[in-house]
Amino acid sequence: MSLLVVGLSHRTAPVGVLERAALTGEVPTRLLHDAAASATVAEAALLNTCNRIELYADVDKFHAGVAELSLLLAHHSGVDLEELTSHLYVHYEDRAVHHLFSVACGLDSMVVGEGQILGQLRDSLARAQDEHTAGRGLNELFQQALRVGKRAHSETGIDKAGQSLVTFGLEQVAAGAGEIAGKRALVVGAGSMSSLAAATLVRSGVTDLLIANRTPERAERLVGILGADVARTLELAKVPEALADVDLVISCTGAAGVVIRSEDVAAAMASRHADTPLAFLDLAMPRDVDHAVHELPGALLVDLESLSHAHAATPGAGDVDAVSGIVAEEVTAFGAAQRAARIAPTVVALRAMASEVVAAELGRLDSRLPALDDRSRAEITQTVRRVVDKLLHAPTVRVKQLAAEPGGASYADALRELFDLDPAAVHAVSGTPIGTQQPAGGGAR
Repeated sequence: MSLLVVGLSHRTAPVGVLERAALTGEVPTRLLHDAAASATVAEAALLNTCNRIELYADVDKFHAGVAELSLLLAHHSGVDLEELTSHLYVHYEDRAVHHLFSVACGLDSMVVGEGQILGQLRDSLARAQDEHTAGRGLNELFQQALRVGKRAHSETGIDKAGQSLVTFGLEQVAAGAGEIAGKRALVVGAGSMSSLAAATLVRSGVTDLLIANRTPERAERLVGILGADVARTLELAKVPEALADVDLVISCTGAAGVVIRSEDVAAAMASRHADTPLAFLDLAMPRDVDHAVHELPGALLVDLESLSHAHAATPGAGDVDAVSGIVAEEVTAFGAAQRAARIAPTVVALRAMASEVVAAELGRLDSRLPALDDRSRAEITQTVRRVVDKLLHAPTVRVKQLAAEPGGASYADALRELFDLDPAAVHAVSGTPIGTQQPAGGGAR
């Protein structure tokens, strides 16, 4: 597999660009299919979160792959290619694996060490599998990334120090609007981020919580999880009038436009006590809360743009260094395993050819010595096979060891040339159709 990553994130693009590039609705699925259908791409997966859009692909040509994936990102995001290119980053082969493993460990997150990215990676792999765009290569890569992320959180202190974006955002809200405990809150949306926000509010001491969602059933399901003594549902259409009765609003929907308008917030502020601030935490991309709310007296808006400028309580340097060491170790091991796996079909094909030669020669022996008794025939057969196995043992073991090193693919080529192996036989051993991979999360949960 020749892995290529093309993407943009909060590290390379301002929030305004990320907002315009945000992929919503069915766009991510269309982008995934178009990427997989490209002549240069064998497999494709998309990591699409509130602060990053990344295409992972198994490509046969680097430059053509970069050009094709960049063009597809521009086309489906609606951002002009020339503008988008200045914010894109590209990683290839081992650097691409290093990037993914770093992302899985939370080292590349807006809030270093946050663990929510593991769920997002799992969802990304599941989508690629459901859409049949990921084969064995990307499945193994993402499964290993999930294992690396879990290892980093279990073996270092980054798990304790790392925060979710929700927790970090609520810290910023508390700094400007007072303690979260005891506040009346409204959560707009019922997806994974909104569910995390609702659960975090309850853990923070909120006992009066409204859940509004476009699909009422999902809101009711979330209320059932949180408990009816703490949470209740609200019709989405009634959100504007509910603003006057709450202290905090967290919004994270998949809507393409503004969900909470500044004029509705202004109307709500007019009916509130002047000394009671109304706080908003907008975690959506594109934004749910009108940016003009920033200018309203008595209203506090914390959104992804303001969070990107804030300084999180990051893990200690020792924890970051420890996780970086784990990532480097795992990248080396993954690369060695991948290179070793590339030689395996050639070794299998060689042994299969040797078995065919042995079988053919034993057949000739039977025709020349038809009177040979069974005991002698069995002894001769065992001897011939033992000789062939001993002759092949040392070179096949050594070639596997050499293939695990950088540049090891050349040893497979040499083996094929030396023994004149049929390329079709090697391909038959290595070929695995897309769609036969393991389910997302297998072995990584």
